[in-house]
Amino acid sequence: VPIIIHNESEQARTWSEIFSEDTKKQSIPVIAAWQLNERMYGELQGLNKQETADRYGKEQVHEWRRSYDIPPPNGESLEMCAERAVAYFKDQIEPQLLSGKNVMIAAHGNSLRSIIMYLDKLTSQEVISLELSTGIPMLYIFKEGKFIRRGSPVAPTEAGVYAYTRGLAQYRQKLDEMFH
Repeated sequence: VPIIIHNESEQARTWSEIFSEDTKKQSIPVIAAWQLNERMYGELQGLNKQETADRYGKEQVHEWRRSYDIPPPNGESLEMCAERAVAYFKDQIEPQLLSGKNVMIAAHGNSLRSIIMYLDKLTSQEVISLELSTGIPMLYIFKEGKFIRRGSPVAPTEAGVYAYTRGLAQYRQKLDEMFH
């Protein structure tokens, strides 16, 4: 059972505390963290691509969207987004991995791109061309202090995600047989 854990204040932590040991054993903590929110586009927020290009020019919009360190007016660059997302990952997620827990991260494209940059040791030039597919899982194994990626950010057809365990591989095989 997913249980939302609130950490945004002491009162929120108190209100989301679980007192039943049985419930704790049967639950999956779900932690919402603003640090994993999408990059803030500032004055571009809510505008579609055409409106934005009409207002600021196509080249300028492309530079804001695809550069690493140039933010749009009153917004965040990918570098700024990475600072908060990677700091959260290091402070909150890595300790859980070190203690042997499994962690699933569901977040927005730019915060995920930032974390992948950290895990895969990508350069600022490599990360701006990294494309992520919506809803396609990526699996990282944390072993001996290193992150090993299994799966592709583009599609699960590359060997990886489903090859992590025998059970997952068998599950994938059953799905393939059902749909093909």
